[in-house]
Amino acid sequence: HSERTPPELRAAPHALNGIQLWVALPEADEAMEPSFVHHPASDFPPVSLGGAELRVLAGEAYGVTSPVAVRSPMFYVDAILAPGGHLPMPDDYEERAVYVASGEIACGEGRFGVGTMLVFARGEHAAITSERGARVMLLGGAPLGPRHITWNFVSSQKETIERAVRDWREDRFPRVPGDELERVPMP
Repeated sequence: HSERTPPELRAAPHALNGIQLWVALPEADEAMEPSFVHHPASDFPPVSLGGAELRVLAGEAYGVTSPVAVRSPMFYVDAILAPGGHLPMPDDYEERAVYVASGEIACGEGRFGVGTMLVFARGEHAAITSERGARVMLLGGAPLGPRHITWNFVSSQKETIERAVRDWREDRFPRVPGDELERVPMP
């Protein structure tokens, strides 16, 4: 795929905020054919809970199941906490974390600001609050085993990554339709 800003947008000052999440596949599915499915924002209706507005973007949490197909038990939730908002973390996943995208949250005795990711211990009951409001991403799921990463390549097998790096360097990946001229070099 290609992530490019069109020239007409680059010509004028503008702001763009975003968070990208890569979800690992179970080892048996790592070599499956790639696919892409677009879901409009209307596919993710907001749910109110404890002074927070939630959108379950992938997986299942808080009794809501996302329309996005996943291959292992997981959750990925965009949550906007109103001032004074309180939100318990889902307890039914072994691995859980919260990322602070804006504002500030409190958890336990600590306060945490933008860019902080809190990773919770297995079995730990946790909740977050926000005195002045915050936007957070909640994520987690079932353990999938170790993964290796080099640049944009992720796999449970180091040999798969080494082959992908070699293929990229030797220009054996197909070009992105509509973006045939520019190719990002390996760092």
